[in-house]
Amino acid sequence: AENLGEVLRGDRIENSAYDIRMRIDEQCKVLCKIDALTEGQARAFRLKIDDNYKVNMILDNLPVAMVHVRQNEHGQVEKAYERGFYVGLKVEDGEGDAAVYLLYNHLRFNILYHRNPATDLLRIVGFEVEAFSAQHSYDKPWGAERPVLKTCNPERMIAVSHSLPPQMVKEGAEVIFTYDVKFTPSDIRWASRWDTYLKMTGTQIHWFSIVNSAIIVLLLSGLVAMIMLRTVYRDIAKYNSLEAQEEATEEFGWKLVHGDVLRPPARGSLLATYVGTGVQLFGMLLITTLFALLGFLSPANRGGLMTAMLLLFAANGLVAGYAAARLHKSFRGEQWKSMTARTALMFPGIVFGAFFVLDLLLWHQASSGAVPFGTLAALCFLWFGVSVPLVFVGSFYGFRKPAAEDPVRTNKVMRQVPEQLWYMHPAVCCLVAGVLPFGAVFIELFFILTSVW
Repeated sequence: AENLGEVLRGDRIENSAYDIRMRIDEQCKVLCKIDALTEGQARAFRLKIDDNYKVNMILDNLPVAMVHVRQNEHGQVEKAYERGFYVGLKVEDGEGDAAVYLLYNHLRFNILYHRNPATDLLRIVGFEVEAFSAQHSYDKPWGAERPVLKTCNPERMIAVSHSLPPQMVKEGAEVIFTYDVKFTPSDIRWASRWDTYLKMTGTQIHWFSIVNSAIIVLLLSGLVAMIMLRTVYRDIAKYNSLEAQEEATEEFGWKLVHGDVLRPPARGSLLATYVGTGVQLFGMLLITTLFALLGFLSPANRGGLMTAMLLLFAANGLVAGYAAARLHKSFRGEQWKSMTARTALMFPGIVFGAFFVLDLLLWHQASSGAVPFGTLAALCFLWFGVSVPLVFVGSFYGFRKPAAEDPVRTNKVMRQVPEQLWYMHPAVCCLVAGVLPFGAVFIELFFILTSVW
């Protein structure tokens, strides 16, 4: 059965019609036959080919993959995998003629296995595939039990190759699906069988983007820190150089704002909610990253990462409630219960609402990625049965502790702020201030999203 992460990712495991027996090679084995493609079937195949759909299979918990040969940074030739295989191929001649759609109807499986010399046991360490498009012909009449193919027949020493006429996708076309199976001994140990799957292309560019983002963040942080330090030091030097008492009574620089900087904001309760949610997300990401570095989140456990993130998000509700309550109390806020309820419900509610609307669209399209009602009920139980109570528990203990004392006294009367220019408007400042951090993480964000999808 699929776990929570697999269901949310849209992974559904179904048994296929391919019959594979350990260490038994097969050639030109017929899977099924479509007498004539209907208009709907041909249109569906063309849409899948246009959208670059892939077929994904697993064997002994290993995903099927196409093989690519490349050179690493040392000039050595190594093998890399691309998961799944394409449904077909779109061919365009570039002269204005209609595109031709080819269907991959023959698969050649290469299954790698390793023999353990200590126990003499055989274990599968690789699942490779090569897809062909071949328009099969056969000796008539068609024998359902043992059909005899002219384009693929081991007794006549005929194998499928890329030189055969391809199988076109068009209405009324007859399609025969076939496959080969070959078992190949390998030196790859069972504990290292995922290494080839996890190899990434473009390693140099990836590390360059990481270093580039880190340097930009450090330079920006150092620049802001230097500006603030120089401003404060200059104000302190002016205060120490004052000689006349009349001059000492005149406030300027830091003294102008020190009595107002720690004044509670107008919407302190909402700010506490945002901070509590941010602490919850940060705790989830930190613990997930730590578990991944320690090797607890193995890629062999499909959906394990998504499941772990959801459970950790719910468990970090305790930290979220505590952080939000401490900040809300430092603002001398009241109605802590409403603030706590907002922390527990606002961000998960927005995400769940958007997810539910998208899931309704998937249901309407009869997609296999639609999340069933039972999984939605499990998510609601995880939300209201685990996360919400933990947020209230953390908020309760956060309000029991005394509020932190401010380092400076806040003035009772708020200082009037003069009218600012247009570029000092909060909306403009937020936009300009967010450009530099976004530019620092944008390149790395591309690789993160690429690895996720």
